[in-house]
Amino acid sequence: MHAKKVLWPNCILFGVLWFLVDIHNGLGQEWLQQQRIKDFARIDLPFQYINDLIVVDVIFNRSVPLRFIFDTGAEHTILTKREITDLLRLPYRRVIRIRGADMSQDLFAYLVTDVHLEIEERLHAANQAILVLDDDYFRFDELTGLQIHGILGADVFKQFVVRINYQRQLITLFRVPHFKPPRHNTEIVDLDIYKNKPYLYVKGRLPQSDMTLQLKLLVDTGAGLPILLNIDTHPLLKLPPNTVPGNIGAGLGGFLQGYVGRLEELHIGPFALYNVLTNFQQLHPDADTSFLHGRHGILGNQLLSRFVVYIDYSKGKLYLQPTKQLNKPFEFDRSGLLIIASGPLLNHYTVHYVVPGSPAHLAGIQQGDEIVRIGIWPAELLSLQGINKILRKKPGKKVHITYRRNGQKHRVTLTLRDLI
Repeated sequence: MHAKKVLWPNCILFGVLWFLVDIHNGLGQEWLQQQRIKDFARIDLPFQYINDLIVVDVIFNRSVPLRFIFDTGAEHTILTKREITDLLRLPYRRVIRIRGADMSQDLFAYLVTDVHLEIEERLHAANQAILVLDDDYFRFDELTGLQIHGILGADVFKQFVVRINYQRQLITLFRVPHFKPPRHNTEIVDLDIYKNKPYLYVKGRLPQSDMTLQLKLLVDTGAGLPILLNIDTHPLLKLPPNTVPGNIGAGLGGFLQGYVGRLEELHIGPFALYNVLTNFQQLHPDADTSFLHGRHGILGNQLLSRFVVYIDYSKGKLYLQPTKQLNKPFEFDRSGLLIIASGPLLNHYTVHYVVPGSPAHLAGIQQGDEIVRIGIWPAELLSLQGINKILRKKPGKKVHITYRRNGQKHRVTLTLRDLI
């Protein structure tokens, strides 16, 4: 099994989580039971679009209401909270070794079978096999400010044509015999479907380069970034000159290091996008790149949300309908702060990382500082998404922040500016 995730400061909304999962002994098809779905031609599933992640409500085993991330980049469904299956006394069939975010360390999960998942009363996945993480490696709660319990993988929806309307916050699942491809204002791009995951080919160009890169990207609704590229997976794919280094996020096994920069241009079928915010990660020297299936990176929600997206797994087609957001500039955090949430209500906020040379760094804010107030608002009355929105306001905007360090409160003023 192969899934992935990363997380970037603020503008990526802490939602970009990249992980690679390798089941060394194989999760055989004998464990993957066919879903039992009530009869329908199509069904609409509302979702919350939070921190650039698609979050759906799921009833787990007919009794427990949970929130899962809808993830086209994950092959299988994953429960991140082991205490739920412990409480329900579900038997663990076997221990499975999984691959950490840097593809060099091994972590562990448990196979649980005969799970029932229900979404919006009409969509039922019965006799489902899922993976339960030994520990909450992802820390979704800290990174999104919302209780997230797992990842809804393609094993639940791969037999449908999937439409994602980000503006309406609606997923529509079409039964294949009833699906009629959209005709109005629609472009079709070929997909390579491998282990239930959709890959597409794009063209890109780095700044200060006249060379066009042919890139293979995973279409990944579990990533809250525009695009992530793994440098050195292509002979011409190098780190561009103007980037911001630092702690880029968290995946299975810990936080990741990388860079934020831009692509000069990106072509997806006939669509051309310019000055595209791009995350760059260098793989660990011991990484086993065979799990990448030849890909150079991932395409996430911040870019996909500029379209109404259809994924036809049966025919290997991606239908793209551009929205008014298509040519909107790609904005990056202008404060330099990576903030995480904690506490019973996830409304206590702590600085996890400060970008060197950023407004936050120059104002003296440090890792571990507790954010007490932003402007006139006590931080506990704000959501993490709301805080991130404030920190992405226009260049020149002054943001007053009160933080606590060693029991003492300090008040500083940040003048937001473009970092890249």
